[in-house]
Amino acid sequence: MNSDASEDSATAQPGSQTVSRAMQILRLVACGQEHGVRLTDIVNISGLNRPTARRILKTLLQEQAVEQDPLTRRYLIGSELTLLGLARRRRFPLLSAASTCLNYLAQSIGDTAFLSIRHRLDSICIARQTGHHPIQVLSIDVGARRPLGAGVSGVAILSCLSPDELRQIISANTTRLAQSDLTPDQLIQRVHLARNLGYAYVQNGVMSGTSAVAVPVVDAAGQAQAALTITAMSNRLDTSRLSYVVEQMKGQAEQLSRHADMNKN
Repeated sequence: MNSDASEDSATAQPGSQTVSRAMQILRLVACGQEHGVRLTDIVNISGLNRPTARRILKTLLQEQAVEQDPLTRRYLIGSELTLLGLARRRRFPLLSAASTCLNYLAQSIGDTAFLSIRHRLDSICIARQTGHHPIQVLSIDVGARRPLGAGVSGVAILSCLSPDELRQIISANTTRLAQSDLTPDQLIQRVHLARNLGYAYVQNGVMSGTSAVAVPVVDAAGQAQAALTITAMSNRLDTSRLSYVVEQMKGQAEQLSRHADMNKN
């Protein structure tokens, strides 16, 4: 568990501490999407002891905030949270412009385009659009939540942060990043490279034979709000085509940035 969480736990009242721990568990369960998360993983990553985690999960099950697969015993996000989220569908102004931008990218480039936002220590995919090329790389689903830096979208977002904030986020995510075989030093190197290039790129993506590239979506103050990502077969994101793809993505990222700034005023 990160130091901020430890300090909060030490000073929080019992009731608020329980709520904080429940939210921590819900975020971890959300990472499992349709696959689910084991109790063992929740305990290991959260730093909570097993009885505490089990007790909180029992209450969340009763409230239908989480569900448990009867066969695998894995925990998944429940129907109650899904329904509660419908009350604020306009909470993310980028979504209203995302469809147009992703559509443009998918058609002009031909491959799958994604929009991911930053939320606390995570990047979350909130929209996806497939292109016209016969082979589409659907590396992540809408709703996929990953620690910042575990994918190119997170690296692109991190590349816009100050050195202090970057170190804090990487430190807080160290345990989760290790599950992706990613060390803090490796991630810092990737972030520095993305900062110099203006985009994050991996020649070998999540799926074998695929590549991915992401550009940050920043506001008027230069703060990263989100990232646009393109995933494709590796031969479609090689050096001969990468500059064209990045140019198209940066143009749409600017469109999204302007939209986000307009909605703040």
